[in-house]
Amino acid sequence: MVVPELQWVCRQAWETVLARAPRAVVFLDAASAEALHWGGGGAGELLAAGALAVRALPAEAAGAGAARVVFVVSGALRGGTAAAVRGVLGQGGVRHCVLVFGGEAEGCGPAELEETLRRWMGEGGRAEVVPRGPPLLAPVSAELCLLPALAALLPPLSGPGGPGPAEGGLGALPAELRVAVRALVGDLDAFFTALGLREESFAVGALSRVIAAELASCAPARNRRRTATNKASVIFVDRTLDLVGAVGHHGDNLAEKVLSVLPKLPGHKTDVMVNMVELTALQTTDETCSIIAPGCLAQPNDPAAKALWESFMNLKQKEAVMEARRHLVEAASRENLPIKMSMGRVTPEQLSSYIQLFRNNLKALENHCGLLQLVLAAVQTLKHPQISKWDNFLAFERLLLQTIGESEMPSVLNQLLPMIKSYDKRTKYDYTFEDFLVLLVYMYSVVGEIKSGKELDAAEEEVKKALVKAINDEQQLSPLLQKITGCDSPLNLTSQKATDAVDSIFRSLRDIARARMHMKQFNSIHNPGSNTHQASYKPLLKQVVEEICNPDRPDPVDIEYMSSGLTDLLKTGFSMFMKVNRPHPGDHPLLIIFMVGGVTISEVKMVKDLVATRKPGTQVIVLSSALLTPHSAIELLFATDRLQPDTDI
Repeated sequence: MVVPELQWVCRQAWETVLARAPRAVVFLDAASAEALHWGGGGAGELLAAGALAVRALPAEAAGAGAARVVFVVSGALRGGTAAAVRGVLGQGGVRHCVLVFGGEAEGCGPAELEETLRRWMGEGGRAEVVPRGPPLLAPVSAELCLLPALAALLPPLSGPGGPGPAEGGLGALPAELRVAVRALVGDLDAFFTALGLREESFAVGALSRVIAAELASCAPARNRRRTATNKASVIFVDRTLDLVGAVGHHGDNLAEKVLSVLPKLPGHKTDVMVNMVELTALQTTDETCSIIAPGCLAQPNDPAAKALWESFMNLKQKEAVMEARRHLVEAASRENLPIKMSMGRVTPEQLSSYIQLFRNNLKALENHCGLLQLVLAAVQTLKHPQISKWDNFLAFERLLLQTIGESEMPSVLNQLLPMIKSYDKRTKYDYTFEDFLVLLVYMYSVVGEIKSGKELDAAEEEVKKALVKAINDEQQLSPLLQKITGCDSPLNLTSQKATDAVDSIFRSLRDIARARMHMKQFNSIHNPGSNTHQASYKPLLKQVVEEICNPDRPDPVDIEYMSSGLTDLLKTGFSMFMKVNRPHPGDHPLLIIFMVGGVTISEVKMVKDLVATRKPGTQVIVLSSALLTPHSAIELLFATDRLQPDTDI
């Protein structure tokens, strides 16, 4: 089976835009810009195609400044996006406008949309509406693609009263989540069309069931499957069934550390800022120096940098750093720079000294700019004060796994209590409020169902009190604390607001512990250990992939097959008394896993390695809505404005 390369499919999505870019100002919303950044060659590609300028949407009040504009929006034209487009056209001066959009236009076809755009432009304006082919994806690696437009998607937690909203099907979901599911299904159908896929859909978890059922039954997807030839299994998995994978500090992965400790690139959910001052003659110790534009990790046009990024994602940290040195030495030799090759352990200082050789050589800088950005990212990560904290987390999480196996939740919470310190008593090695959220989510997700009772309530109350006091004593509220409390400064923070926020967090924690309650096969992710073995975490995703790759092909218990019509229903229903093979997720040469609510680099590597050993010859693609770090997972869970209705128009 020949499936096109992910990178190629991601580029295809930009063909319509590139064809219309000459002599136009191109406006992109944030998700489109992120997809262009990872997979479309960056803004340089649009400028090379003849665009006059590339700007962000919503735009500054200055207007387009050109007679011809192209708008690229990741979803349908609705809400805040529609208001932003109208704002640009309402400034006047635009005579020709092109809208490239994905998803369904709400309640109207392209002709009506064109009419709306002409009305916004005023007399004599020309409008063209172009539905996009493949969706705007961000290919972070050879096997991993993200859908930046759905970065806020997370399966809803079921409350104490039993089933959550996702259990009732699409109609029972909150309005904005319904819109997100429809957008996701539309994007996946367009993506599978580009790959020529005839897929069978499977689901693990309630929201995954809704998405898989929609994909199985929607008319365009059914029509595509009639003629497509490349067979694939698509397995949707709810992130909330296992949050340990999202907040844990697993293993020894350099890429994961880079994404966790370096600051985010403005407007981006995934990529980070790399400080480039070291490559200039500017003498400054200011970490936030903004005179020099930051570097980043996405280098779609630089093969050496892309290869090094894959090493950061797939190798152990020590090997990845050696790989960085090897690439630098090769680049320096090619440029005839006076490099002294040293063997043995690679240190950040040694890498820095190699980088310095490129500093005054403009040609060498230009030729190897992408590579230098990645090596600088590694150096800045390894020297970062947060890195020693990473190791502390790792040790504490191992201790938690051991303790949870040996004692009840109340005593584990009591161990946490003395570590919660107020702002004035904290050193740089102590845990912050956000760090405690990471640990609490880890604890409640790994333990699964908890025996509730007076003892647990009392232990939780003590931890809550300590956390409320810590919030009230903060001198400055971090962006996450602002979102959790709804206050932008300690001045408007009351004790009541802090208490309400912490109460709400603990209600969610109890829901997180209940998430696997209905599972028969995958209801535990904790290995309690024994006299000879340490307690360990057994990732839900690993259990799912092992089940898919099981050579005995048992009927999966918790991996549900979603039928797309009568034939499939007959296959599933009659299989107990007829010789009918029920569809199995391990049947096809292409395996696509979609983590609904975000995935981590460690998980992508684990899936890749497992399939390579258990089912060689099977191709794997991992798709997700976001690439998670421990702190971004916490924000997704507890920040209140996750999927607010987009009604700004």
